[in-house]
Amino acid sequence: MSNNSDPTTNPNQPVVYQIRIKGYLSHQWTDWFEGLTITLEENGDTLLTGPVIDQAALHGLLKKVRDLGLPLVSVSPVEHGQADVSKVKS
Repeated sequence: MSNNSDPTTNPNQPVVYQIRIKGYLSHQWTDWFEGLTITLEENGDTLLTGPVIDQAALHGLLKKVRDLGLPLVSVSPVEHGQADVSKVKS
């Protein structure tokens, strides 16, 4: 498994992740997902995007997704400048 982010370049910098969930979440969940941006995709998916401080925090977010009972589609680190903020709906 490859890791697109290289923690050795700046280990103190959080990694930005995109977590894709099948189904829609309303924006009221932003606080519960620790400030991640919620984007509703046209295909019915929800995209959670934002910085995650470490792997423990990432696992905590994934546990919250599990607790919602919505299918997890993907989890991807985002390289700097890769996220398409034009589709972000807050």
